[in-house]
This record gives sequence, C-alpha cells and structure tokens, in this order.
Amino acid sequence: MLYAVGDIHGQLSMLEDALGWIERDGGPDAKIVFMGDYTDRGPNSRGVLDLLIAGRDAGRNWTFLKGNHDRMFTWFLEPVARHDPHLFLEYTWYHERLGGQTTLQSYGVSFEGRRRFGDVHADARALVPQSHIDFLTTAVLTHDTDDLFFVHAGVKPGVPFKDQVENDLLWIREGFVDHTAPYEKLVVHGHTALDHPTRYVNRINTDGGAGYGRPIYPVVLDGPDAWMLTDQGRQTLPLG
Repeated sequence: MLYAVGDIHGQLSMLEDALGWIERDGGPDAKIVFMGDYTDRGPNSRGVLDLLIAGRDAGRNWTFLKGNHDRMFTWFLEPVARHDPHLFLEYTWYHERLGGQTTLQSYGVSFEGRRRFGDVHADARALVPQSHIDFLTTAVLTHDTDDLFFVHAGVKPGVPFKDQVENDLLWIREGFVDHTAPYEKLVVHGHTALDHPTRYVNRINTDGGAGYGRPIYPVVLDGPDAWMLTDQGRQTLPLG
C-alpha cells in the first residue's frame, strides 16, 4: 500500500494536514509518492520544500516526482534564465497566471515598483538555497510498481512507457485526458486540476486543485484499489 499526494503548489498548511491524515491511516513509515508541482501559486513554496527536504533527510519512505512548475522554477534560476517552450512568448515563469511571483516572495524577493527582469533574476539567484534547486532538479520523472505508473502530467498514448519524453511527462494534457483505452499499467498523475482526486477507467488524477485553494486529498493505493483520504478517513474515490 502507498499514498499519492497531488500537486501542492506552495500550500504548506494543506500539506501538513494531508501528511497528518496519512500518518493516522498508514503510520509514520507510510510510503508516499509526491506528484510534483511543489511550488507556485500558494503562499509558502519555500516552506513546502523545507518540509519535503527534511522528510527526505530523515529517511522517510518518500518518492518525489518532478512537475512542470518545478522545472520552470529551476530553469528560471539558471545563470541565463531559460524559457519553457510550452509558455507563450510574452510569459515569464513569474507571470501572475503561473504563480512564480508568490514563490519568489516566499524567499524574500520583492516586486514593489517596476522592477527589471534582471534585478528580479539576480535577487532570486541570491536568495533561493542551492539545496532547494538540487531537490527539484533531482526529482524523478516517473515511478512505477507492479500495477501502477506514476507521472506528473501523463503519457502520450501509443508510446511505450519506456519511450516517453520529458516534455510529455511534465506537460501533456490534450490527447491524454480524453484517451480511454488501457495503458500498460494504471496511470497515476496530477497536473490537470479538478475539484478533487478522480478515478477514470485507465488513470487516476490526484490533482484536487490546491493551486486554486482547494484541499489536498491524498489518494490511498493498494494495487488497483484506491480511496481518497480526508480528515474523516478513507472515502470512495469519485469516478470520472
């Protein structure tokens, strides 16, 4: 048995609640797969990364997937900020629609006045700890068990899991969420925000919309069986 925690998006207090529910349900050694997108939109991306790194360093049985927002963050922090090809050309990672400003503010970067891009970039590189950058860059793209395949965004239908490419694993939506044929394994993913985690015929979407203020409800997985975990315990996982 293991637990999947969907997109966190800087929501530290929600994450703390979710981890408490998991510990009550499965104990302190519960295996957890975090589905990526730890940063952006919510108020405390720095606190989220501090908590996850502390858990890793304490030897928790935790696996960390990389999300598209995590990659955008680390690309922004490179010596020459790198633009993600999936973004509109007029967008930077800290455009208000993407939530990077709130991430940088959690590290003490100011946006008061009309600040030049170069100044924001320089402050970010000075204030974000290298340990946070290392954590995000070393997060894995996929994780699997005998029955389940974990990935942040999804997979390209018709392509074997072993041949999937990073951009699809981090960004895919169209073609994946409307695909109904079975995959090699049940796909567990996040990335596409819903009102709550939802099960479909060939996949489970764990993203309940924390980036938009909705609660983080972990998903309990026991082989192909799954439940949603709340403060009231296990609940039937809604069907889509």
